[in-house]
Amino acid sequence: MLRYLRLAGFPVSLGLTSALVGGTLNRVMIVETGLPASFVGMLFAIPLLMSPLRVWLGYMSDAHPLRGLRREPYIVLGAALIAGAVSATTLALFHLPPLSLPMVALTVLLFAAYGLGKNLASNTFEALLADKFKGDQRPRAVTLSKIAMFGGIIGGSLLLGRLLDPFSPERMTLIVLTAMAIVFLASTFGSLRQEPREAALREASEKARSLSFADAIQTLILPDPQVRRFFTVVMLVVIGTLTQDVLLEPYGALALGMSVGQTARLIAFWGSGAVLAMMLAGMVLIRRLGYHRVLRIGVLTGAAVFFGLILAGLLKSPILFVILVFALGVSTGLSAASMLTAAIEFTTPARAGLLLGLWGLAHELGQAIGSLMGGAVVDLMRALTGGDILASYGIVFAAEAMLLLLAVRLARGLNLRESAIFRAEAHGLSLQPASATSDSLAPLA
Repeated sequence: MLRYLRLAGFPVSLGLTSALVGGTLNRVMIVETGLPASFVGMLFAIPLLMSPLRVWLGYMSDAHPLRGLRREPYIVLGAALIAGAVSATTLALFHLPPLSLPMVALTVLLFAAYGLGKNLASNTFEALLADKFKGDQRPRAVTLSKIAMFGGIIGGSLLLGRLLDPFSPERMTLIVLTAMAIVFLASTFGSLRQEPREAALREASEKARSLSFADAIQTLILPDPQVRRFFTVVMLVVIGTLTQDVLLEPYGALALGMSVGQTARLIAFWGSGAVLAMMLAGMVLIRRLGYHRVLRIGVLTGAAVFFGLILAGLLKSPILFVILVFALGVSTGLSAASMLTAAIEFTTPARAGLLLGLWGLAHELGQAIGSLMGGAVVDLMRALTGGDILASYGIVFAAEAMLLLLAVRLARGLNLRESAIFRAEAHGLSLQPASATSDSLAPLA
């Protein structure tokens, strides 16, 4: 039981980091230091644009163990990059002139290091869960890990809201350095001695090495229409749901006059809704309704919420805004639980890192596009409308709703169990490089 509880160390740490970076640091960069939203959006997009590396990192974890271990060393290395990059970014923000060449160059480099660490550790941790748990345990384990992550988001945002009110650069620097030390230690303690030491997994590593990374992509990924459809659906849902990551707190500050402490607590309301929804979906709804229907419910709820956020700004109602943020969390939780269930059911022992890396790529790339789109459109509309906050943010919220409706339509034809890789490995068939693919999969016809 202690070993299972220790597993929560990494997702809780990741949630704390998300609350700090995506919420508080984002708000301070835009509002307190006056950096343009487009520049901040670009910084937050850098780690996400590095997400193509996630597929390669997943393949490396599958096929190339470090000292005989496929997962634990990669998780610890990723956590070290995360903690170091976030700490150094905070120091640079308060000790270098805003938008100076050293400040811009250093923050770009540090956000790239943060993105590398996050992609490496997150993808490898999910592959560790796929290795450690079997059958029906696997989707529940991944769902519970996400609930632990949201617990870190909620606890972190509440704690940050209390500790940063009143705000000062010195106070924030101390809090960030302390939090990042906790993140590294908790991630390391949570992952050590967790990886199964089984002969079957060593054989899976050998099987993963039977195809080079390039051949694996050409043979397993690119030709498969179900894989492409799922990739597109994940991207659209993420863009439609998470573009607001860099917008909600500034919107609360600029449109509704909320303080740093008040907007820092928004993540707690969003995270509470997400945790409750994921628990309900993972334990009850997906089993009874199927992940397709749960995904549809979550996405449609999100579309309605974005129109409500525009209304909250028109009414100048912080209370309605907070309620809608909670509802957005519910939408996110339902969508995330259903997509995670689909992804984890699709993994195989030899390809867990690669496949989870692919779905992680879709998620991160969608979030990158959302961050760039959100910040750029807001800045453009503010320039065109003479600084009209409601029009600027309202257009982005309406665009998110439209993307979610498109995702619902595309998801109707999704059935990952019809994918060639799943059927081939389920029947024990070997997958060969692209030139031999048609022959190796011929019996499936």
